[in-house]
Amino acid sequence: MSDAIALIFDFDDTLAPDSTSGFLADIGVDVQQFWHQDVDPLLFEQDWDPVPAYLHQMIALSKSGSHGAITQARLADWGRRLPLHEGVPTLFERLRSHVRQNHPQVQLEFYLISSGIGDVVRHTPIAHEFTDIWASEFMYDEVGGIHFPRRIVSFTDKTRYLFHIQKGIIGPASRNKPFEVNRKVPEDKLRIPFEQMVFVGDGYTDIPCFSLIRRSGGVAFGVWDPRHKNKRSRAWGFIQEGRVSNLNQARYNEEAELYQWLEEAVESIAGRITLKSRMYRG
Repeated sequence: MSDAIALIFDFDDTLAPDSTSGFLADIGVDVQQFWHQDVDPLLFEQDWDPVPAYLHQMIALSKSGSHGAITQARLADWGRRLPLHEGVPTLFERLRSHVRQNHPQVQLEFYLISSGIGDVVRHTPIAHEFTDIWASEFMYDEVGGIHFPRRIVSFTDKTRYLFHIQKGIIGPASRNKPFEVNRKVPEDKLRIPFEQMVFVGDGYTDIPCFSLIRRSGGVAFGVWDPRHKNKRSRAWGFIQEGRVSNLNQARYNEEAELYQWLEEAVESIAGRITLKSRMYRG
């Protein structure tokens, strides 16, 4: 029986404003032009998938030299500087402290699954809070510029990493084992069952994770960035379709409704684990 809870986050617009748009703006790119004139034609005229489309156009931008090569160092530097949503820096320790105080035998772990760029999110001030991080990745050419996507995390790709968490295929030891996630694991040997997971996301790429977690007895929260009210109607659709348990503004300070719901969800799951543990022992 597992005594661990996994709290899993998307990144862009969930824990921080869109990190890719922020990076592009930071290096002087016209962000609206990039998305609407460079990326959109690939989606609507050539049937590209959204994530490889934007990665491809970033590579083209880097190779054009118009704003300098996009290097690993530039992406990492932006990761260290990008803003986070209200309350995010202290969110993780607050939830850990709550669990330690009320359910000391339960372990709370945090994970990040993002369609954004790994060399950005791995250098944010909160990266150390996560047991593991999965995101889209570039390989770099001989002069250090982005050259080709070596990992694309999009839509149902995100659910793959829920199975990594479920089966305990995490951390450095799990790297270079791309097929390990397909192995069958008896239910009583799962490291963290889906019903002991909470997923927080904001966008269309999160829908498969919302659906899998909800269908399997876990908790899924939809969020929207209050600075972009036009995204609220999209997020509201997740409620109407039954994909999420709740919908809140992406604010995580102690008084925020979202934080209080997260605390309640973690408390509820931890309480069930504690009760099962007592029944098992006794």
